[in-house]
Amino acid sequence: MKAFTYERASTAEAAAQAAAKNPGAKFIAGGTNLLDLMKLEIETPQHLIDVNGTGLDKIEAIPEGGLRIGAMVRNTDLAANETVRRDYGLLSRALVAGASGQLRNKATTAGNLLQRTRCPYFYDPNQPCNKRQAGSGCSAIGGVTRQLGVIGTSEACIATHPSDMAVAMRALDAEVETVKSDGSTRSIPMADFHRLPGDTPHIETVLEDGEFITAVVLPKPVGGKQIYRKVRDRASYAFALVSVAAVIQPDGRGRVAVGGVAPKPWRMEAAEAELAKGARATSGILLEGARPTDDNRFKIDLVERTLGAVIAEARG
Repeated sequence: MKAFTYERASTAEAAAQAAAKNPGAKFIAGGTNLLDLMKLEIETPQHLIDVNGTGLDKIEAIPEGGLRIGAMVRNTDLAANETVRRDYGLLSRALVAGASGQLRNKATTAGNLLQRTRCPYFYDPNQPCNKRQAGSGCSAIGGVTRQLGVIGTSEACIATHPSDMAVAMRALDAEVETVKSDGSTRSIPMADFHRLPGDTPHIETVLEDGEFITAVVLPKPVGGKQIYRKVRDRASYAFALVSVAAVIQPDGRGRVAVGGVAPKPWRMEAAEAELAKGARATSGILLEGARPTDDNRFKIDLVERTLGAVIAEARG
């Protein structure tokens, strides 16, 4: 691990200002992803800003009927929250499906959204990777791709986003609140938060340099049957081959977001109009334009079958 300097921020505004003064600085909270990357010298920040003291660890009701989830809320606390379990069961189930109990005790809401891909070529400094070093090439293309993306990818990158929580947040139409160093704030829909790789896969979100996440806001509950189903190589502590987050209403209408297949949580609202017709019709539109490899072509069928199981469960 390379040497770095360190400071603690007491407010969100102070954290953003500290980042503006130290180009290339990184925010650290639970450190469940960043520290691993620093040990491998994939991430080499010269300055760390500890944001655990910013007071953003509350889950609060908002007047519009939704919830504001502070950026520092731990995954364990969010999954166990009574209101989340009752009104946003999809989110609670997705969180419990992720990582291990020990990691969920440390991992934060903002950190979960910002975790980086688990593509094995990204984690191997001896292999070219456009996410790790822009313009160096993509070793995954033509390599072992079983775990990697089938849609939303590009000629520069076929990595997937690893978060379970983000898939649920996408299905629930969450928004990400941020603050910049000048004190200005903005709200970013989850649909727009993560970027597709295109020619710049090293730029993974729409956050500007130094912009700091303060909260994730959930709109008022939508009801319906909420299901998160994750298919993986082993029963726990594994990233999704395919995951399906669904909210299905009694009349068959609903929302569907998919994980494990794309560089961001994948949702196509046009596909949701086909939910009443079943999994094949829905997944056909959801994955229209997919470009699988021979290694991961099975994911196309796996999405359809997993969605079929979710629809069957919702119908009882």
